Amino acid sequence: MRAVTGFVGAVLEAWQELRVHRTRVLLSLVGVAVAVCSLTTVVALGAILQQSNEELSERSSGRPATLYVSAYTTDGSTVDPAKMEAVWDEMLDRYDISYASRVMQSSLLVPFATGGVPVMTQAVDQPYGEMHRVRLSEGAWFSPSDAEQLAPRLVVNQVFYDRIGRPDLATHPTVALGGQGIVGGASGVAAGGTTAVIVGVTPAASWETEPSMFMLAGQLQALQEAAASGSGSTGVSSGPFDGGSQTQYEMWVPPAASDDLMAAARRDVQAALGDSVTVDVLRQDYAQYGDDPFLVTKLVVGGIAVLVLLLGALGLVNIALVTVKQRVREIGIRRSFGATAGRVFFAVMMESVVATIAAGAAGVAAAILIVQSPWVHDAVGQGLVSDFPPFPMDAALLGLAAATAVGAVAGLLPALVAVRVKVIDAIRY
Repeated sequence: MRAVTGFVGAVLEAWQELRVHRTRVLLSLVGVAVAVCSLTTVVALGAILQQSNEELSERSSGRPATLYVSAYTTDGSTVDPAKMEAVWDEMLDRYDISYASRVMQSSLLVPFATGGVPVMTQAVDQPYGEMHRVRLSEGAWFSPSDAEQLAPRLVVNQVFYDRIGRPDLATHPTVALGGQGIVGGASGVAAGGTTAVIVGVTPAASWETEPSMFMLAGQLQALQEAAASGSGSTGVSSGPFDGGSQTQYEMWVPPAASDDLMAAARRDVQAALGDSVTVDVLRQDYAQYGDDPFLVTKLVVGGIAVLVLLLGALGLVNIALVTVKQRVREIGIRRSFGATAGRVFFAVMMESVVATIAAGAAGVAAAILIVQSPWVHDAVGQGLVSDFPPFPMDAALLGLAAATAVGAVAGLLPALVAVRVKVIDAIRY
C-alpha cells in the first residue's frame, strides 16, 4: 500500500511540475508527439498495404488454401470432359467441399453500337466470386439460382458497361450474344442470338481498355453445345465460341487440411481416369510460401518506424538535459528538506514519462484520424482494397508503449544527473 501511495504521489508531483512548466513541456514534446504519430501511422498503413497485397494475390490465385486440379494424357489426346466433370463432382461430394469452381476461358461475339466485338469471357461457377474476392461496382455477383435461369447471366467489366450506355441494372438490361443489337430493359428481347441478362459490373483497372465479362460455366457449356449442334433456336453459330481451351478446376479448402486433400484428390482422380492420364494437384495461393509471406514488408515498415522514434527520442533527451541543469537549485533545496536520492530520481524520470504518455496519446489520436480518413483510403488502397481493416489496436498500443519507453529513456540520463548533484553546490548554484 505504501508503495502504491508513493507511486501515485510521484505521478501527481510530476503532473504538477508539468503544469508549472507547460510552455517548456509543450515545446519539448512536439517532437515526441510527431514521432509517435508517425510511428503509429506507418504501422497502420503497413497493415492496409498488407491487406492490399493479400487481396491482389487472392484475386489472381485464390484464398488460402486454393487447390488446382488438372489432368492430361501423355499421348496428347483429350481427357473426356464428361468423365472429368463426373469425377470432379464426386470428389466434391466425398470431401464435402462447398467452395469449388470450374474456370474456362472463351470468346463470345457481342454486338455493340459500333459493331460486333469478340469479348473475352471467363466462365466460372458461383462460388468463384467468394474464392477470388471479385469486386463489384454495380449490381451483384451470380446467385445460386442464376444457374437455373434459361437466359445466361453476365457480370461485365466497366468498359463493357460504358459501351452499352450504363443502363440501370434494376431494369435487367440484356445483351445479344452472337446476334445483332443490344436491348435494355426487363422485357427486351435481343434480335438474333441468345439473350443474356447483365446482373453486375466489376471495376476496370486503368490499363484495361477492352470489354470482358464473367458468366456461369454451365450456361457457357449450353451455348457451346447449341452452337456446335447448329440449333436454330439460339441464333448462334459455332463461330463466336471457342471451346478448345482447357478447363481448370479449383477448390478452396482449410489450409490445415490442404496437404491431406492434395494427396487424396490426386489419388482419387488418378484412380478414376486411369494410368494413361497424368493428374496434378497444386496449391498456388500466396500463403504456400510460408507462414508470413509479407515478412519483408513488415521489417521495412518496422525499420522506418524505429528510425522515426529514435529521432524523436534524441530531441527529447537533449531538451531534458538542459531542463535539469536549469533546475539544479530546485533539486538541491528538495534534497536539503529530506528528499531521498531515489525520490528525486523517480520524480525527474516520471516527469518525462507522464509527459511523453500524454504526447503519445495525442499522437495516436492524430494517427487514427489520418489513417481512417477517406483520402488516405483512396490514396493507399488505389481502388484495390475492398475490405479495409479497422485501425489496428496493436499499432495504437505500440505507439503508447513507444511513448512510455521514450519517456523512460529520455528521463533516465537527466534523473542520474539530478541524483549526482551535491546539496551544498546545488543551493549555491
